[in-house]
Amino acid sequence: MRYLIISSLLLFFTVGCSNTSNRATSSSQKSWKDLTDQQLLDTLQYQTFRYFWEGAEPNSGLARERIHMDGVYPQNDQDVVTLGGSGFGVMAVLVGIERGYITREQALERFQKNVDFLAKADRFHGAWPHWLDGPTGKVKPFSKKDNGGDLVETAFMIQGLLTVAEYFKGGNEEEKQLVADINKLWEEVEWDWYTKGEDVLYWHWSPSYGWEMNFPIGGYNECLIMYVLAASSPTHAIAPEAYHKGWAQNGDIANDTVYYGLNSVLNFYGNENEPTGPMFWAHYSYLGLNPKGLSDRYADYWKLNTNQALMHYRYAIDNPKNYAGYGEKQWGMTSSYSVNGYAGHHPGELDLGVITPTASLASFPYTPEESMNVIRYLYTEADSLIGKYGPYDAYSVEHEWYLPRYLAIDQGPIPVMIENYRSGLLWNLFMKNEDVRKGLDRLGFSYN
Repeated sequence: MRYLIISSLLLFFTVGCSNTSNRATSSSQKSWKDLTDQQLLDTLQYQTFRYFWEGAEPNSGLARERIHMDGVYPQNDQDVVTLGGSGFGVMAVLVGIERGYITREQALERFQKNVDFLAKADRFHGAWPHWLDGPTGKVKPFSKKDNGGDLVETAFMIQGLLTVAEYFKGGNEEEKQLVADINKLWEEVEWDWYTKGEDVLYWHWSPSYGWEMNFPIGGYNECLIMYVLAASSPTHAIAPEAYHKGWAQNGDIANDTVYYGLNSVLNFYGNENEPTGPMFWAHYSYLGLNPKGLSDRYADYWKLNTNQALMHYRYAIDNPKNYAGYGEKQWGMTSSYSVNGYAGHHPGELDLGVITPTASLASFPYTPEESMNVIRYLYTEADSLIGKYGPYDAYSVEHEWYLPRYLAIDQGPIPVMIENYRSGLLWNLFMKNEDVRKGLDRLGFSYN
């Protein structure tokens, strides 16, 4: 693939480092090659934040499922709102306040629009669907039978909303009303109903098809935050047995293995028959849930996530399939666009020669040096892969392929996890929530 150096055609942003001004300012006279590491982080956070600010669906103010800069939408879904991506997006907006991209007042107005839309949108026993139609708030089926409540996407949305509530809870009357409105949404989610009376949580329920999706959630994947929130609910909490018997599979989740000299800590084999999974498993649940110091009878979650990121890094260095481009500057796989549609990339059988930048960039807290190598490569050697909202979703040197397209679930973790590395902002906010702390205690977690 031919990478074009197009820095002179783009607008670059750095963040002022004085104590009196933290506004994003134009520095188009500089090329990305001249920026320090901190300025590159500023640029990356600002660009990915814009996906959720300027690129938001206008009626709801929430995150579009996808934004295609080429204007091609084969499924005519440019106004579809994603609930998980919107949960990540409201956290990215908090980053925008703290980094000076927008004012607190601007963010409040946006959050009010978000919460008003969510309160009126389709819900199923308190859970939102995977997708909503932005203009109407009606469910947009993810698949034929997936046209009702999606408890995992709901958990990602609630994680973001509770973080927003912590940010504003000491504010003025208008801000306190926002907090009250968020808490009402939180209390209306019927987590316990999604157990079907069993010791496990189910992912989906449809008003048309009932429980026919039949997806009990157990074994390690991206869904830890769902069990934590379900145990934390002040109104519809699950029993701890659902976590220990359902999610942890009576302790079988702790079956460890070694891959590239690193312990997996938990059993990844239950999902894809591989010793490690896509990198979003180390991101989605941990945008607010702080893995530093987090442990239970099964795992040290900081070690778990750090080792997973390093497995991806070492795999790319080893490059057992000899794909072009792989190495210390190009590593990290996760579910994303691919050479043939959408795929759940990860080391092993599902390594298709595709690099997804969010995999390494959102891993910054775990692998700051290794992730910085990727950022500098993208911005200084391959900036045809950078657009208005930051790095495009995925690319392949092996197949000489990329598309100027974005997905909310991939852009969202980038500014949030980088901010957690730089200031701990979202971790500090979410972990202050009293309900969450009670839930962690109920499940036997130790945490900072």
